[in-house]
Amino acid sequence: MLTTGYLFEFLQAMLVLLLAPGLAGLVRRVKARLQNRRGSPIWQPYFELIKLFGKDVVISKNASWIFRVTPYIVFSSAVAVTFLVPIIVAPLPFDNIGDLLVVVYLLLLGTFFLALAGLDPGTAFGGMGASREMTVAAIAEPTIALSIFSLALGAGSTNLSNIVTATLSNPGVALGPGHLLAFAALFIVTLAETGRLPVDNPATHLELTMIHEAMILEYSGRYLALIEWASWLKLTIFFALLANLFIPWGLAVTITSATVAIALVTLVIKLALLGVIVAAIETRIAKLRLFRVPELLGMSFVLALLAVTSSFLLK
Repeated sequence: MLTTGYLFEFLQAMLVLLLAPGLAGLVRRVKARLQNRRGSPIWQPYFELIKLFGKDVVISKNASWIFRVTPYIVFSSAVAVTFLVPIIVAPLPFDNIGDLLVVVYLLLLGTFFLALAGLDPGTAFGGMGASREMTVAAIAEPTIALSIFSLALGAGSTNLSNIVTATLSNPGVALGPGHLLAFAALFIVTLAETGRLPVDNPATHLELTMIHEAMILEYSGRYLALIEWASWLKLTIFFALLANLFIPWGLAVTITSATVAIALVTLVIKLALLGVIVAAIETRIAKLRLFRVPELLGMSFVLALLAVTSSFLLK
């Protein structure tokens, strides 16, 4: 049974690696259709990865070792999170070594090194993007922890799989005010952490409005491919957290062919639905001014704090 668990950990991580570019392509496609444009096909991100991995790397003469190792750290930290987040099956063996705090700090590790890499070549836009990214992360990361911690209070554990099983055993809690407030807070943070509107625009080419894209302007070739793939992984991870922590129905709690198949279909439906919602939001709202972003993130932090308070009062 333990060997099967480790096998599913590996297969789950590989599944997320394969689905992440497709999810990004789905969001692009739906957004284009809502704007009455044809748009690129859903599989376009896969072609982009193949093209970038085949290109040469151009590195600034001012760049240090930090610039070279950052793509690998950002990508590996995102992959590591996929082993700790309940995607298809819960619980799994790696749940014993990773919980809410490990997931948050692994995500923050990638953000920290990406900001360092933006500063490393000494370009104006890289420094500007790094400064903006850390401003967002300073509010967003505590909000992630608080949002999930509000669920952990009811489950009595910060282990993500335990939170899932606690919700499945008591379905009524999913409609409680604590869960709803935490979901709203984490959804806002998802838009900020993954560089979506209204915080950032992943399709922009205007340097003065960029956050994430400004930090990676100096990257090319396989380095850029790893960073782009990691950003799509991060989007998939946040969608999986929203889907499986707050609406865990469909997740397999026993490993059989039937339950795993149902979990896989359910996961695809949940991710696709969240992708359509994000695409619709990006079509209907404009990008916020930079100085208004902390206000939005501050609101998400207050929502997460209210979720924790509600969980204490209703415990």
